[in-house]
Amino acid sequence: MIEIINLGIGNVLSVQNMIKRIGHESRVVNHGDEMGSPDKIILPGIGSFDSAMRSIDNLGFRDVLNNKVLDQQTPILGICLGMQLMTEKSEEGNLKGLCWIKGETKKFNFSHLSNPIKVPHMGWNYTDVVNKNILFSNSVSKQRFYFVHSYYVKLYSIDQINTKTQYGIEFTSSFSLNNIYGVQFHPEKSHKYGLSLLKKYCEI
Repeated sequence: MIEIINLGIGNVLSVQNMIKRIGHESRVVNHGDEMGSPDKIILPGIGSFDSAMRSIDNLGFRDVLNNKVLDQQTPILGICLGMQLMTEKSEEGNLKGLCWIKGETKKFNFSHLSNPIKVPHMGWNYTDVVNKNILFSNSVSKQRFYFVHSYYVKLYSIDQINTKTQYGIEFTSSFSLNNIYGVQFHPEKSHKYGLSLLKKYCEI
């Protein structure tokens, strides 16, 4: 069973529909007390960093997620904001992140350019594989995914970066550390490539 964390700010039904489409069972979890013994966890998110971290605490998810992810080594996939929450901090707010991976979340800033690039980064873009893992292990080096974000993750260890993407700068579009996976794009909106990635994750 795959459990999808609902912080009230994510597209949990889109994720759940995609999981169903690839033939796996999932359920949406609205409070930490509702978590069972999942095979996998998905942490989607849209919105602000501090609001999401408050929801993690107010809905009783922090301790149970730390136990599942860090102690029991249950695989978890963070999507968009969910990926950013796994870092230590964000320029978007003042609260600490989950601190599962060493890095921070930074804001796109193109104000110094004569023709500034639009923020948020919205639409289809390519990923370049720099370190293969189970989610990015096939022969297709460039895959196209759907992005919607104004902030990006900057990791302190390049060994944990799986893919990079160009949008004004080169930024980390996915990372992994042991059982922890993060993607900046939305696989549930990314058609065949998103379907393939979620299938690989569900079958870890």
